[in-house]
Amino acid sequence: MGFYEKYILPKFLNCTCGAKPIKLQREKIVPLAYGKVLEIGIGSGLNIPFYNKSAIEEFHAVEPSQELIKLAKKVSEEANFKITFHLCGAEDIPLKKDYFDTVIITYTMCTIPKVIEANREILRVLKPEGRLLFCEHGLSPDIKIANRQSKLNYIWGKIAGGCNLNRNIPELIESSGFKINELEEMYLPGTPKFAGYNYWGSASKTH
Repeated sequence: MGFYEKYILPKFLNCTCGAKPIKLQREKIVPLAYGKVLEIGIGSGLNIPFYNKSAIEEFHAVEPSQELIKLAKKVSEEANFKITFHLCGAEDIPLKKDYFDTVIITYTMCTIPKVIEANREILRVLKPEGRLLFCEHGLSPDIKIANRQSKLNYIWGKIAGGCNLNRNIPELIESSGFKINELEEMYLPGTPKFAGYNYWGSASKTH
């Protein structure tokens, strides 16, 4: 791991993903988590302040960056929020099948290298009646913006730790074996359109 990835990138991600429009999106999704909860890509812990702790029985978090886990642990300790951290990618979750009531993923599906594999792992650890809560940026429905996303995607990924601008989030979720139950989408205000088209909602197993 280079100097940028270890020392600069975590702070860059913490700053950009903590912007006000994104905080407002987190407020819509994160408080809906309940029961046994797993967060995919907890990062620096930006979702932690928004959880309804009284609704949560047990909390686990998956994160492949040791540097980001250190930041998230500090936030969880300050919030007196017990979290079991797992240093790993989402493509191979070291947890039991059909275990979680809620799996939550925010601004992470854009970065996971093998995102279909990761989503299928989420499907595996989710209870039959459980819910996937998601909030992600991705492919714009506007062809001009979508073309710009494709042109910028390579350099953006280098700057933003492998983040992709142009992933079709609903398609990725459904092709992994989920049924989307609720879906909303829009450009976030005050955000460049090439990086600001958001999808959020919930999904369940197709059974």
